[in-house]
Amino acid sequence: MNERLIEMLKKDEGFKGSPYLDSLGKMTIGYGTLLPIDEIEAELLLIHRLNLVQSELEIRIDFFESLPENIKIALTNMAYQLGVRGVLNFKNMLNALKNGDYQLAYEEALNSKWAKQTPNRAKRTAGLFLKSI
Repeated sequence: MNERLIEMLKKDEGFKGSPYLDSLGKMTIGYGTLLPIDEIEAELLLIHRLNLVQSELEIRIDFFESLPENIKIALTNMAYQLGVRGVLNFKNMLNALKNGDYQLAYEEALNSKWAKQTPNRAKRTAGLFLKSI
């Protein structure tokens, strides 16, 4: 894509991170993107945010990159929902993961406010810990 065009549109449209009404009264977000967005746009946003979350997990959890793929997926799912700071609050779970005790990590994940608030998602997500045993 032409960089000059992108910069021109950014200047012309301006950026707003929250929904707003444009000059025609249409709900808009970002650089003049009309709402609602389609599924492809939503998936691009999802992928972008997952990349940000996973990068932060790699920085904040020193053993993240050495974990089995299923556990990386589970932690990234949790962080997408709870934020990376939220995942970092699972100190017992993270300690169990660091020590390779995936059964205990599973139990600690389910012994949480998160599991009480979203029990099906928590069981499905923490269940990925057990697939690494």
